[in-house]
Amino acid sequence: MAVNRYDRVAMILHWASAVAILILIPVGKWMADAARDHSASPAVIFDTYQTHKAAGLTILMLTIVRIGWRLFHPPPPFPASMTPWARYLANATHAGFYVLIVALPLTGWAMVSASPFGFPTIWFGLFEWPHIAPLAAMENKKPVEDLFKGAHEILGNAAIILIVLHIGAALKHRFISRDQMLWRMLPGKKGT
Repeated sequence: MAVNRYDRVAMILHWASAVAILILIPVGKWMADAARDHSASPAVIFDTYQTHKAAGLTILMLTIVRIGWRLFHPPPPFPASMTPWARYLANATHAGFYVLIVALPLTGWAMVSASPFGFPTIWFGLFEWPHIAPLAAMENKKPVEDLFKGAHEILGNAAIILIVLHIGAALKHRFISRDQMLWRMLPGKKGT
């Protein structure tokens, strides 16, 4: 039986976001630790923060494109063999991912905008990404920065949980259910 698959654009957007997120989360955790305990040079930490911010904002833009694409190109239907609760969990996980991949870069952007240091965000060395003006103009920024920093960390940890669940579900479909769910998003695999 043929596999109902995501289209090529959806696959590219999915895998580009997935790779970036799988790199950004551990790098973000390393940066926070390195900045706190001074285990790396200030120049390395600064450059890593710049790359992390640029990549996070890129994910935000990719996600906006993904949401627009998905509105006009709905995902393939679930297999008839999938139970209603499994469909619900799959939909809830995907909705959670969309919330997180919008909220994570937004909280990061807000945190940087509210930082008392006022460091610019240089998007991959090409141009300066603007701060969120009301946050940048605040007098007492530190409590607001701390609020967004805490939210960013919580959302990052929630993303880790969702990633583990998502990968676990993909492996379950491949090795336990032995259905075609995994092949719907794999490029180059036609499935049978």
